[in-house]
Amino acid sequence: MGDDGTGTAVSWSDRDDDRHEDRATRHDGAHRDDRAARHDGAHRDDRAARRDQAVRAAVEQGLLGPATPIVGLLDVTGIRESAARLRAAFEAVVAPGTPVLHAFAVKATPLVPVLRLLHEEGIGAEVASPGELALAQAAGVPPGRTVLDSPAKTPAELREALELGIAVNADNPQELARIDGLIGAAAGRSPLGLRVNPQVGGGAIEALSTATETSKFGVALRDEGARAWVVRAYAERPWLTRLHAHTGSQGVPLPLMARGVAETYALAEEINRHVGRRQVDTIDIGGGLPVNFSSDATTPTYAQYARLLRETVPGLFDGRYGLVTEFGRSLLAKHGTVVARVEYAKSAGGRPVAVTHAGVQVATRTVYVPGAWPLRVAAYDAEGRPKQGPPVVQDVAGPACFAGDLLAEARPLPLLEQGDHVAALDTGAYYFAHHYAYNSLVRPAIHGFAPDGRGGVAFATVREEQRLAEVVAESGGAHAGSLTTLGASSRR
Repeated sequence: MGDDGTGTAVSWSDRDDDRHEDRATRHDGAHRDDRAARHDGAHRDDRAARRDQAVRAAVEQGLLGPATPIVGLLDVTGIRESAARLRAAFEAVVAPGTPVLHAFAVKATPLVPVLRLLHEEGIGAEVASPGELALAQAAGVPPGRTVLDSPAKTPAELREALELGIAVNADNPQELARIDGLIGAAAGRSPLGLRVNPQVGGGAIEALSTATETSKFGVALRDEGARAWVVRAYAERPWLTRLHAHTGSQGVPLPLMARGVAETYALAEEINRHVGRRQVDTIDIGGGLPVNFSSDATTPTYAQYARLLRETVPGLFDGRYGLVTEFGRSLLAKHGTVVARVEYAKSAGGRPVAVTHAGVQVATRTVYVPGAWPLRVAAYDAEGRPKQGPPVVQDVAGPACFAGDLLAEARPLPLLEQGDHVAALDTGAYYFAHHYAYNSLVRPAIHGFAPDGRGGVAFATVREEQRLAEVVAESGGAHAGSLTTLGASSRR
């Protein structure tokens, strides 16, 4: 007989059984990972095939051509599959009956039809502005499946959220005091929580690392007196029932994300011990699953992250806490493609340059910070078929009037010619829905696509191409003479 370190007698045969069970668990895990890899390979191939078919169909059906030289395409089948994989990943690790809300980070793809599709697939909405809330409402997302996060909520925003019953995560002590004044002594319908910064460090992209020592988000837990203040704030407010943290997104490794969740869970446990009851009943772990932009493979996966969380923070999944997630980029990125016509093909310094209609206005981050945000590009011929031919090192340039407007630089591709097409892949999040109006370039149309049941592709309009009249209106067209008349009487 032996001792397991807790004072409990354990037989050596029990230990042998444990070792056999460990080996069996590892063996089962390896088989599961192999099955998942094969499954992802099939999904990857299917996604690429759907994309190729959609590009050709867009050309054939006139969605893309000389008069419409750029378009965004959304793979509806892929979006549905992503939502299903997210739900399944966490269903596999939470205790039966655990309330789980997956709230899509609207900022990733703020398009009403996308939000409606996700809502029908069981995904709510995480909003961070009045505009994003309006989009979620227009999509039919109910208040009970909406979460409001923002570091700069106004009294009007907070009042509206509380009246609607939307969940709110306060960002700081001043905002919490503002909520105190709005709700009075009695809590309303809104689940209320506090965002904390576990200060566990940053990832490869500093601008997207939200758990650094000096991050602007949440209450910095390691600052002097901050943790004690948080515990006291909950003790004084029985209606504070949630705790929220978000470690970051692209460039943040999974172990660091899991560590941020573990720190948040430990704080929830501390609060509940202090108040003597289970006051914090829900933990909002944010989102941030990074996306692989180097191939069609979906890595990391929701299943991998969920399993890592269960291993790192097992108490989070024993049924005592509800769970909220706020994934954005990982749900949509792989299912969007920006396709642009090659307007001209020329050469500079001996290097071929394809001048297209996709540049800084649709791929702002990639153009300005290409090292952190490289995009894969694919070449298609004039009919929308994958371009064939030996790879030639060339630049893919955008339409904006500055030298750095390059979608891809020194990229080996089949030689692009006038009338061909270039596709920027993995652009379903933070790309075509975040237009940058450089040179007053119009926002491109966006179309969703899915099989038509007859071997072809059906399209649905997500957003129409911006009209020039709208560009003029947004640029003060209705007030053309306002400056020329200002102060005119004083000059007489």
